[in-house]
Amino acid sequence: MTIASATNFTFTDQNANKYNIIMKQDLLCLMIAYSEYITNIEENNGHVYLIMKSGKKLCYDDKKEKNSQEKLSNPDLQDTLDQIYPLSAVKSIMESNFDPGRFRSYDLLSEVYGTSKKAVESKLTKVKVGYSNFQFNNSSSASDSLQSVMSELIPLSERNQNVRRCLLPCSGTFNYRVIAGTNRLSPHSFGIAIDLASDKSDYWKWASKEAGENRLSSYPNELVKVFENNGFVWGGKWSHFDILHFEYRPEIILKARYFTGNVGSKNAWYEGAPWQQVPIKNAIDRINALIK
Repeated sequence: MTIASATNFTFTDQNANKYNIIMKQDLLCLMIAYSEYITNIEENNGHVYLIMKSGKKLCYDDKKEKNSQEKLSNPDLQDTLDQIYPLSAVKSIMESNFDPGRFRSYDLLSEVYGTSKKAVESKLTKVKVGYSNFQFNNSSSASDSLQSVMSELIPLSERNQNVRRCLLPCSGTFNYRVIAGTNRLSPHSFGIAIDLASDKSDYWKWASKEAGENRLSSYPNELVKVFENNGFVWGGKWSHFDILHFEYRPEIILKARYFTGNVGSKNAWYEGAPWQQVPIKNAIDRINALIK
């Protein structure tokens, strides 16, 4: 069966094939990132769903056209992975509305990290950041990944004063709250985000683009790379910049690492991923069986 969408372009056979390739790649990244929580995939009436451990079904593509604000408010899984996160170093603010990782599926986050404040709190553990301990979610290797980040960055900060200035003092991790001016939960509510040392030019609502760009140009790429290598996206790579903010989103990093620029290649759609690993090969086989 060929699955197609009615979103942003007319579906010729070529476009339908491109759509299916991207969908397969997105599904694989999600299935790798959240292997403990995604038990299956299925198709129903032209829609593809992730089947979660709880039994809940999450739609990959709701087939609705949305502007950026609508994607922020009510993204499907396709929306969350649509913009490919750049792994290269950046020294200037991203173009308007380029915010890879800022669109969040709250259904997915709730399934993995907790459906309520109490549920999230039951999954929190402490991670040492400098001389203090901070709470972080222990689901899906989030807290382990932050601990790995700090095991690299603390020694680096002792040798590099710029890294130290940007890293410490940490501004916070878990905080169950909505994003200011919205009714959307902050990723801090799920215990998967960390704000590092704060500067008045860090946030798009606090500072001009010029001030943000000056701050961005001085930010140490060594620090950013350590976070990215451990599954975190950086708010410095958003047009709505949030330079002190790092957020655990392994599916975003996996797509950037495995599938940047290979949709039109003649290789297999999964080329770039470690497809010889048995769990990943099994996921690929399951995707191929569903989507032809």
